[in-house]
Amino acid sequence: MRYWCGVIIIRSLLILFIAFAGLANAQLSASLKLSKKQYLAGEPVIAIVTVTNHAGRELTFASDGRTQWLDFNLKDSHGESVTPKGRTLFGRMTIRAGESLAREVDLAQHFQLSEPGNFSVGALVHMPGSTVDGSSTGRVLFNQSPGVPYWSQKVGIPGSSGLTREFRLLNFSGDEKSQIYAQIIDGRTGQNVRTFLLGDVLMLRKPLATVDRQQRLHVMFLATPTMWVHYQIDTDGKVVERQIHRRGSQGDPQLLTFADGTVRVANSIPYDQKAAAEAKAKVRKASDRPAVGY
Repeated sequence: MRYWCGVIIIRSLLILFIAFAGLANAQLSASLKLSKKQYLAGEPVIAIVTVTNHAGRELTFASDGRTQWLDFNLKDSHGESVTPKGRTLFGRMTIRAGESLAREVDLAQHFQLSEPGNFSVGALVHMPGSTVDGSSTGRVLFNQSPGVPYWSQKVGIPGSSGLTREFRLLNFSGDEKSQIYAQIIDGRTGQNVRTFLLGDVLMLRKPLATVDRQQRLHVMFLATPTMWVHYQIDTDGKVVERQIHRRGSQGDPQLLTFADGTVRVANSIPYDQKAAAEAKAKVRKASDRPAVGY
């Protein structure tokens, strides 16, 4: 008899524990999505975590220096956990009762994600003041591709003797679009300094690339049937300038390198986006019809 009473008590405690745990988890709901499904290895992998507050009161999520309010579980195609780069602090986030807020996180900044492959990621949001209670999201799949190398050039870093960078242009077909990326590699460590999207590209014309006397990468590519995009990028991967050009009277625009090492765009008509928008607005305004009075 005592045995059965003990079993009943244990079962009752378990039911209560599960009920309280469910109640705590029900105070939050969390979802996870990625900015896209296919990435070029090395580019930012943006995860968007959305948290909804069902607690009936305002909640403030923050790290106390020892525990985080947001955790990610990232695994490769073999089910192995991907190594984090270090301890991550996600900052404070306050959500009023009944509201939802989203936080964007670049997974490539927090995990060793430089290699191609298939991955899955899930997120866990902890209740404020608790390391146990919270809400977990479903797992999301994504892929990283190495891309197709199109052009590369090693250069020295201005003002830094002996240090080098390698500029690379990569062609990547993601989401059924052909895209062109710039990638900057550290010459000493071989590590990725920055990889980022330049834009959609029409490979009907070969992208043009060269380096000027300031060790800046110049890239020009056909973005639409009538528009060419010209980028200037420094050795840290910073975009110095971006311009749009239209086809000139004597053929396609060209990148010309002069004897003094400067690079200029020739045979083009610079496209002024602001002026074009203003002109379009004027046309729309002129087409407006006054209201008819009766």
